[in-house]
Parts: sequence; C-alpha cells; structure tokens
Amino acid sequence: MKVTLKDGAVKEFDSALKASEIALSISEGLARVALAAKVDGKVVDLNTVIDSDCTFEVLTFKDREGQDVYRHTAAHILAQAVKNIFPTVQLAIGPTIKNGFYYDFDFSSPITQDDFELIEKEMQSIIKADFPIVRIPVTKKQAITQMKGFNENYKLELIEELPKGEEITLYKQGNFVDLCRGPHLVSTGKVKFFKLTQLAGAYWRGNEHNKMLTRIYGTAFDKKADLTEYLEKAEEAKKRDHNKLGRDLGIFMTSDIVGQGLPILMPKGAKILQILQRFVEDEEAKRGFMITRTPNMAKSDLYKVSGHWSHYRDKMFILGEIDENGEGVNKDEEIMALRPMTCPFQYQIFKNGLKSYRDLPCRYSETAYEYRKEASGEMHGLIRVRQFTLSDGHIICTKEQVEEEFKNCLDLSYYLLDCLGLRGDVTFRFSKRGASKSDKYIDNDEAWKSTEALMKKILDDLKLDYVEADDEAAFYGPKLDIQTTNVYGKEDTLITIQIDFAAGESFDMQYVDEDGVKKTPFVIHRSSIGCYERTLAILIEKYAGAFPLWFSPTQVRVLSLTDRTAEKANETVIELQKLGIRAEVDNRNEKIGYKIREAQIEKIPYMLIIGDKEAESGVVSVRARFEGDLGQMPLDAFIAKIKEEIDNKVCKL
Repeated sequence: MKVTLKDGAVKEFDSALKASEIALSISEGLARVALAAKVDGKVVDLNTVIDSDCTFEVLTFKDREGQDVYRHTAAHILAQAVKNIFPTVQLAIGPTIKNGFYYDFDFSSPITQDDFELIEKEMQSIIKADFPIVRIPVTKKQAITQMKGFNENYKLELIEELPKGEEITLYKQGNFVDLCRGPHLVSTGKVKFFKLTQLAGAYWRGNEHNKMLTRIYGTAFDKKADLTEYLEKAEEAKKRDHNKLGRDLGIFMTSDIVGQGLPILMPKGAKILQILQRFVEDEEAKRGFMITRTPNMAKSDLYKVSGHWSHYRDKMFILGEIDENGEGVNKDEEIMALRPMTCPFQYQIFKNGLKSYRDLPCRYSETAYEYRKEASGEMHGLIRVRQFTLSDGHIICTKEQVEEEFKNCLDLSYYLLDCLGLRGDVTFRFSKRGASKSDKYIDNDEAWKSTEALMKKILDDLKLDYVEADDEAAFYGPKLDIQTTNVYGKEDTLITIQIDFAAGESFDMQYVDEDGVKKTPFVIHRSSIGCYERTLAILIEKYAGAFPLWFSPTQVRVLSLTDRTAEKANETVIELQKLGIRAEVDNRNEKIGYKIREAQIEKIPYMLIIGDKEAESGVVSVRARFEGDLGQMPLDAFIAKIKEEIDNKVCKL
C-alpha cells in the first residue's frame, strides 16, 4: 500500500493501518498532536483503517479542519453533559462555527446562563473520564430504533429525511450516543480547554414556524493561552457590538410596538446615513449613473415577469390574500407586494422608448427602500432587517460592454470602501449556481455555464483573490459578493455585483445594434456601498463609535469655560457651520472637566474650549479625540487643519 504524504513523499506499508499508526510512522511528535487525518481529500477519524493507495495528511489544531474536529467533539461533550444533568432534554444539532461550536436543545424547563457553571463542571468530568469515541455505522432502520429508544424526536426527523442508501453513523462516548456523520477525536480526554460563551434562542431548522430551541454556544482550544486570548477578544467584541454600542450612543433604537427588524434611526444615525447617501449619489453621478426614484410597491404582475414571484415570493411582503400558487383568492382584488429589489422598476425606464446601441450602457442608480420578509430568528440589529436602504443600481449594456462595466462597478466599490476605511477588511466570494439544480434558480444550463465562465474570466483578469461558493448565486445569475465580518466573526455580504442573463429576455428589453438589428441586452445588478444600515453597523463596530471626522454626525463641539464666554462660543459655532462643519455648542453651567468627559463619552472628534484668555486673544484651545490637548491655535488654523482631514477622508483608528 502506497501512501502519498502532503510534501509528496511516498511511504509503503505491507498491510492496512489505522490513520493514527500512519501518523506515528511519520513522526512521534506529529502523532501526539494529531487530531484527525485527511485521506484523498476527505477528513476522517484517526481510528479509520487505511487499506489502499491514497493521499494522506495529518491534521492538527493548526489546521482549520483539525480545529473543526476538535470543536465538534467539544459540542458532543456539551450534549452529553446537558443530557446527564437534564435527562428529559431533547437534542437537535451541534455543528462547529468559526472559532467555536453550538448545540441546540429542547428543554422541558428553561435554563439560564447561570447554569453554565454546572454544565462546564460536568463537561470536565466527561473529559477527565477520557471516554473512547467509537464510530458505529448503522442502517436507517437501526438508527430509527436507536433514536426512538432515546426519545430523540429531532434526530428521528433528520433520519427520516436521509436519502435511501446514504451512510448513517452514530458516535458513542461512555453511555452517550448521538447521530452524527463525524469525524471526531479518538477520546473525550483529547479536549483540553473550553468555555461556554452564550445562550440564545434558535428556531428548529431556522424556520420561524418551528419550535424555538435553546442554543448554547461555546469554544475550545488546545492551549490555555489561546483560549484566554480569545475570551479577552470576545469581551472587547461585546464592547464594540453595534447592537449595544449603537443604542448607547443614540444612533438607533428599536420598539416592540413598531416591530422586529424595523430599527429606528435616531438623529445621529440618520445624519450619518444622510452624509453617506449624498456622498455616494454624488460619486455615482460622476461615474455616469442616472438617478431614479421608483415606487415601493407594485402589482404581482411585475414580479411574475421578473421571476421574483416564483423564486422569491416567500421573502416578500404581500398585500392581499393569495393561494398556494400565488394567485389572488379574491379575483376582484389587486395583489400588490412591497419591492425586495428595484431592478424590475428600472427596466421600465429602459423600455420607455426604443434604445440604440449608442445609448448603451444605461446606468441607473437609486437610494432605495427595500423590504424582505426575514425570519425573526435571523434578524440582528442593523445587519439583518426587514426594511433597509440600498445603494441599488443596474447597468443595461451590450455583451461586449459587460466586462468593462463590471470592472467599473468594482472600482467604485473599492473607492467607497477606501473612503470608509473598510477596504482591508473585506474578502471576495464568487457565488455560483454550480452543480445545483434547485428550483430556486432559473432553469437554463447553457446560460448558467456561459455566464459563470464570463464572470470567472473577469475576476481572473482582475487577479482578484476570491473563493468560489456553489449554490450561492442569485436566481438569475452568478455574483461577486464582497464579504465582511462582524465583531463576532459572522460573515455577511456587504456589496454585491451580479450578471443577469435572464432579465433582458424576460422583460423584452431591446436595443437597435449598429447593423440595424434588434438585440437583447445584458444586465449588471450592483450595490455600490451595499445596504446602508448594514454598512453603518460595520462602521460602528470597526470604529467603536469613534467615527472618522468626515462622516461623524458632530465634528466639533465648542465648550464655553464660563458664562462670560458663552456668546463667543455661539459665534464660533455659527462660523464653523457657515463653512459646512457640523458643530454644536455646550454652554451649560457645568465644570469644564464634566463637559470634556461627556464629549469624550460621545466620541466627538474635536473640542474647542473658549475661556477668557481665548476670547480676548481670538484663539481656541483644541482637544482632539485621539491626540488629546493640542494647545491653542487661531480658529482659521484649526479650520484649515480639519478641512484637510475632511477633504482627504482620513480614517483614524
């Protein structure tokens, strides 16, 4: 048997061996830290028997796949501990996530985070017992019998849905057995350091119509120092969490009487979005985009043509009663829906008069309110909401123009990300249909193949560092998703650029080519800065609320030292405001130290302090948010300083 190692070396063995034995033959030190193995690209337990030629790689905690195996085992230890303490609990699922794991439970009585100490103590006992973890292949019938015996209804539901002939495995550790495809560590004692971190609610299978389960989050590391460092960073993340910090700073709020997923932007938050919106719209205009303003709703007829009615209806807010086929129950009632996108509306503008090839590309942009029926369990602060504001846009062009227009869209997003200080924080995902044949996609294999090939060529020509993701495309075509992560490491799409092969034909959009023949254009969907609310959330977290001067809602606060200088402070604010600087005054009868501390808490970029000496000399004492006391300077000099910072869109951290 020939085993090809990661470095290309080949080892030969006379008989079958466990993966752990092959690891030992490579290095005793490597075998000690081995967590799992990768055989012909598949991650397996170390107890897996290798009996034929293969490629072989030992996985340690340095490898992402090794971390996943380690933390998945920790999730099973959590489930066993919870089951030991709460025998009536039912188990759902327990996957790994970035930097940790979770397990969903159905408790007969609610638990709180105060129960974590007891659960962690039981987990330590399971680890100390060092139970061997045994993989048990079973038939579907055997799995059903086993889970019925344990009264595990959620596991039974999962088993019933497994395709005929699919391999089913159980994993046993001590007296605990769980349905799982694995792989796992060889024993519970291999988990060294862990911590339960959070308690949350989660609908079974992410469906708001299902029961709300209790989700316990945790993390695990092989070194105590790494766990400590992670927990310290997690505490820092909580301080930056936009959902808390945004409320504390008076940027946004929510109201139960208004509804979930409908955040209310307060004056500070609304001012930031106004600044960003004006900036984005002006920049789009410089790049040839024509601004539009289209309705927030339309008849279902429009969405039927666009494909949203058949592929996206479950995510739409519908006005009127419809049956399971999407048809109105009352034939005399006009069925309307709030728009989830602006594209079909802007297509109507293109169709208003026959276009020539000389008119193309047509670039339409709009700051649009859009609406999506997100499940209640999916919504979070400003990141995922039911009504949002999108820097939406569509380019209608010839096939020959697609590549250049796509690159221009990316260049615009680069520029905006640079101005916000976010360029270095994003990653790129090429989202494809791939091999998926799901009903959520338009059924046209040839169009999918050619359009995905076209986008791949564009991305490769740009030398973009991207990952490919199958089954992540829009229903009408592939897309480039510009991804970002929140303070907890959860990834979301910030900006997207999509190529649509279907809209031109669906909406009968045509242009007259230079040879006089009518042709169907291509469509590029793009968001230049993405969803403003989500972008604001990311900015709150990145800057911990201390926004760069250029889009800070208040740029300067003028503090009077005494009542005698209040008038001079007012005059200074008026002078700053005339120059377009967002300034406000604090003339309260409070000590200057109190006023300064309050401005610091509110993260005001600059403070100007005016006392008797400053008023007499025609200067201001300047305090900067990051640099502290900058001393006295003429007001003109201060204005010149911050004007340069504003004009250059400096982003300090």
